Amino acid sequence: MTEWQKSSFSGGADGNECVELAHGNGTLLLRESDQPARILPLSRDGLAALLQQIRADRT
Repeated sequence: MTEWQKSSFSGGADGNECVELAHGNGTLLLRESDQPARILPLSRDGLAALLQQIRADRT
């Protein structure tokens, strides 16, 4: 069973507006809680690049 961890940036509510991360079979898994069946597998480098791009887009 995959154990998902909710992002601390998703807020404290139990709504469906959360980003969740899990570890499975040597890869990282990313999903949005409002569409839990859509899972994005990422390497550590892939996740780092995604976060870097998100941060760059916010500035």
